[in-house]
Amino acid sequence: MSGPSGVGKGAIVRAAMDRLPHLRRTVSATTRSPRTGDVEGESYFFKSREEFQRMLDRGELLEWTTYLGECYGTPRSEVERGLAAGEVLVFEIDVNGARSIRSAYPDAVLVFAAPPSWEALAARLTGRHSETPQALERRLEVARQEVECVDEYDYVIINDRLDDAVDLFCDIIAAEQARLCRVDLSLLRARSRASRGGAN
Repeated sequence: MSGPSGVGKGAIVRAAMDRLPHLRRTVSATTRSPRTGDVEGESYFFKSREEFQRMLDRGELLEWTTYLGECYGTPRSEVERGLAAGEVLVFEIDVNGARSIRSAYPDAVLVFAAPPSWEALAARLTGRHSETPQALERRLEVARQEVECVDEYDYVIINDRLDDAVDLFCDIIAAEQARLCRVDLSLLRARSRASRGGAN
């Protein structure tokens, strides 16, 4: 899932995880400082620039980017562990990160969370009380650039009402899991044959 800062990506994902126990958000590494309420290993893996660079040098990041001067990346081990456990993984990443994930996993599903209006997005960012006017304008400019890439995504969710956005996100996950290319047809056919044999 991608979308502008302040659009509510995290809120959508957290609420969906409460409903879908097999859904897990991947935890990114970042060089940014923790905000109030951030938890190490749950919100992010907080790294110094030197630690982040070492992760890059060792090839430990599946994708990475810089955003407003800070580095963000997805640890490869997080993804491999989740896939091996059969989890549905959700990445909260920017447009370039989504491109990298699609390149590494061509069947990845890309969802873009969009604000109902620029005014609403500005109000949400202002409500954080962590933005200077200059930082707010920079975030809005990045948001405009991100929206220009929306046609690269499979789905768009307009986050006007959180409950509606979460409903739609859960529906997308259910629909994608039911796609023929994701269903184990050999198991389905074996069950069909077994039922016919039982009827005889």
